[in-house]
Amino acid sequence: MLVTIIGRGHSGTRAISETLSHSGIYMGEPLNGSWDLVPPEKMYEACRVFGSYVKHTGGLNWDFSKVIDTKPDPIFIRLIEEYLHSVLSSKAENKGWKIPETTLCYPWILKMFPEIYCIHWVRDPRDCILSGHVTDDLNDFNIKYPTTSDIREKRAISWKYQRELMKATPSPPSLLFLRFEDMVFKQDETLSKLENFLSMPMAKIHMRRDSIGRYKTDTQNSFFDFFKEDLLDCGYEL
Repeated sequence: MLVTIIGRGHSGTRAISETLSHSGIYMGEPLNGSWDLVPPEKMYEACRVFGSYVKHTGGLNWDFSKVIDTKPDPIFIRLIEEYLHSVLSSKAENKGWKIPETTLCYPWILKMFPEIYCIHWVRDPRDCILSGHVTDDLNDFNIKYPTTSDIREKRAISWKYQRELMKATPSPPSLLFLRFEDMVFKQDETLSKLENFLSMPMAKIHMRRDSIGRYKTDTQNSFFDFFKEDLLDCGYEL
């Protein structure tokens, strides 16, 4: 079984990667403090190759038809295979990886690994954009977007772009949607969903409740109108 996590940086993906690792799923090596498979440079470069196939059509709209309809670029395949060497060469029965940038090339990951188990991991974007992440500026990954000097807006657009890419991608055969907030407040229920999805027992880890709702006491803007539809779709309150 091969597993990956699809979720933007600072969405709490560390928790699910740590959970899978403690449950006996080999997550590659080495791992950093966020339980990402590193070094990440090959993945970053693969995402730039992918990004060159995405067309910005104005505003918060992108044309994903090329990445949905075409096979992955051979350079992309080579870079991903090199990045995932420790995972793909492992003889472990159950294995996978986590790095947020996987979300930036999600459709081609599915084409390379059609039998993969995907965990879509979501966190309230109002919390997700409070801290900086390498994916804040999509231009760094050859993805065009409306110019802004507001760093919070850049992060919000990055969140929105990744959400739109996820929604535009045909669902794989094995897909599970989970929320970070449920892992914090309903860990037993969340782990039960994971156990049914992966057909194996899941380990509990320590989760911090103060990770939730930080935007409520933040002094800067953390809400953008284009969040509304996705907030409701993901079960969050406005």
